[in-house]
Amino acid sequence: MTYEQTLDYLYKQLPIFQNIGGKAFNASLDNICRFCAHLGNPHTQYPTLHIAGTNGKGSSSHLLAAVLQAAGYKVGLYTSPHLKSFTERIRVNGQAIAPAQIVAFVQRYQTQIESWNPSFFEVTVAMALDYFAQQKVDVAVIEVGLGGRLDATNIVTPEACLITNISFDHQQILGNTLTAIAKEKAGIIKLNTPVVIGERQTETTPVFETTSQQHEAPLYFAQDEYFSEWADVTQGKLMVKKNGKPFLPEINMSLKGNYQAKNVNGVLKILEILQNRDWQITQEHIIEGLQNTVELTQLKGRWQVLKKAPLTICDTAHNEAGLRQVMAQLQQLPRQQLHIVLGAMADKVLDKILPLFPIEATYYFCAPAMPRAMEAHKLKQVAAGFELRGVAYASVMEAYTQAQSQAQINDVVFAGGSTFVLAEIEGV
Repeated sequence: MTYEQTLDYLYKQLPIFQNIGGKAFNASLDNICRFCAHLGNPHTQYPTLHIAGTNGKGSSSHLLAAVLQAAGYKVGLYTSPHLKSFTERIRVNGQAIAPAQIVAFVQRYQTQIESWNPSFFEVTVAMALDYFAQQKVDVAVIEVGLGGRLDATNIVTPEACLITNISFDHQQILGNTLTAIAKEKAGIIKLNTPVVIGERQTETTPVFETTSQQHEAPLYFAQDEYFSEWADVTQGKLMVKKNGKPFLPEINMSLKGNYQAKNVNGVLKILEILQNRDWQITQEHIIEGLQNTVELTQLKGRWQVLKKAPLTICDTAHNEAGLRQVMAQLQQLPRQQLHIVLGAMADKVLDKILPLFPIEATYYFCAPAMPRAMEAHKLKQVAAGFELRGVAYASVMEAYTQAQSQAQINDVVFAGGSTFVLAEIEGV
């Protein structure tokens, strides 16, 4: 098979979450354990860091990988979903896996794939873990796909794990309360393995305290020690304190979203744990990694500036907590008119999300070309109930192009609502 035929085979042969939602979620680790055993348990051949959370886990994974790369380590990075190319999910030192490697893996294990019927996600996790072993990485940073306890990535036994933030998303799978969701995320906590919690939250703190005690796992709340704040978020200048005292000089972050200040705290605590285990990570490495994350790991879609005039920004935030942060930052931008290209998945609880969007903006409703997407006219209809007005378009790029053509030079254009909206915009 060619690379294109291989991807087509995977998409059609296997249950994939982005197309069918929760039906693709396998509530068992049996398949991934069987697959990895067949591969010789590649994930036991290198240390790992395991990252979970509702928001921030992707950015935190890239931040960690960038610092470790700056420190001279050969770093595997597994994240999901991808924006433009499937190969983005599996990287070594920022370099995406070659298409030929994907073809070879699928051809080699096609018999097992067809007889065991794993999910699309289980196959990609197995592929990543195997690739990292082949590449002889020094460490792999592994981002959880969904939840934690039953996520295919939970086969790893990490050096440390990080849980970034708990908020509402995928309730149909993870539960309808923050406590229930936290229990699923806490499922990555392992025996005697340090766990860092990015934020203290009233509903979730007892869950992490109980789970860590049960596993005799050292528990740290990053915000108890680290405090990060923007000196100038527009310029990306971040200040960090530890225990109330200056910890790092002012950093020119390459990731400029307001929410990155929260992510940095958890990342720094994980790095401290590694330093205490004699990993060779200096303050200079930390600064270099934080300042050059995008360049080192090729992260896209996090408060990404696509154009300067009109100022055009996109962001992958797609749930209540993430969009609240992004909309607050968007409202701080000086502008005349605001134009928003908006798409959403049909299984999102929109009555929690749409009230966060500004009613004064002009909307360009669209639907990514995938089965789970909410039809653009339906989104327009639902949005009208929250006083959000605009036009529905036949495609994401048509909506984006119209927003660009209607925006004046001093206006602001924002595109988001779903990762898959960004995936169809040229230039992201």
